[in-house]
Amino acid sequence: MAGDAREQRRVAWIARVGVWLVRLLGWTWRIRVTHDDDMRRLRAAKQPIIFTLWHGQLLPLLYHHRREQVVVLISEHADGEIIARIAESLGYRTVRGSTSRGAARALLGLAREVNDGHDLAITPDGPRGPAKSIAPGSAVVAQRTGAPMIGAAASTSSAWRLKSWDAFVIPRPFARIDIAYSDAVRSTAADLRQAAADVDQIRRVMDSAEARSGG
Repeated sequence: MAGDAREQRRVAWIARVGVWLVRLLGWTWRIRVTHDDDMRRLRAAKQPIIFTLWHGQLLPLLYHHRREQVVVLISEHADGEIIARIAESLGYRTVRGSTSRGAARALLGLAREVNDGHDLAITPDGPRGPAKSIAPGSAVVAQRTGAPMIGAAASTSSAWRLKSWDAFVIPRPFARIDIAYSDAVRSTAADLRQAAADVDQIRRVMDSAEARSGG
């Protein structure tokens, strides 16, 4: 019990410091957004969007879309708890789980959020990689709900890159960040089984977003 309490205090402390650091860094970043026409059109029509993004580019995109009540899928391990608290402090909603472990429950939760009118953000290579690999979770939710998918990518002029599986990017103070989006695409799968097997569609939207961001 004492160990659990210490761990909870550790997580809470790291999350508080993390939020402060993200806000401080983000305040200095120079963000330029391109190719967001489809995103703006869908939001004007109050159509939920399923955003896909690489895990390593999470930080600048998390900052840019803060306070928008986007739903993010966060893993249930200890590091995931820290990320979840930081995301919630920045104005995100969270669903716990992953597209590999506890996938069915997590995907059902995400589908409910879409049906309630919320945008989603899913990292198809998270939470453990390999980097830029594809898990089919976003395609499954898109097939189940009919919501369109849009790839999101960020490139930065100067950044620290962690020695982690995803080479996690932390843009340096005053870095220029280029954020771009793919065109919106809808699932063409006839059923959930076909959607789970179709990772090429996710790869195409991610490749398009990265090319447009200059990454």
